[in-house]
This record gives sequence, C-alpha cells and structure tokens, in this order.
Amino acid sequence: MFIFGVILMLIGFLLALPFLWSVGMFFLIVGAVLWVLGSMGRMVGGRRHYY
Repeated sequence: MFIFGVILMLIGFLLALPFLWSVGMFFLIVGAVLWVLGSMGRMVGGRRHYY
C-alpha cells in the first residue's frame, strides 16, 4: 500500500492530476501507519504480520 501510494503520487505529479496526488497521499499515509503498527508487533486486521 505504501509503494502504491508513492506510485500514484508520482503519476499525479508528472501528469498534473491533483486527484491522483490526493489519492496517492492517502494511500501513502495509510500504508505508513499499517507498516508502523505491524513492525511494533501489534495485530493489524487480524494478522500478526502485515505485508
């Protein structure tokens, strides 16, 4: 999800599409939060590891 957000942000920036930039930013933030929670050993969505 983190990488998907970065890709969407790059596409939105290169093509000057603010909608893709906003969606990419959302996915980037959500992916970072899930990554941090998963690395702390907390269960995320019923799973011990989030990939």
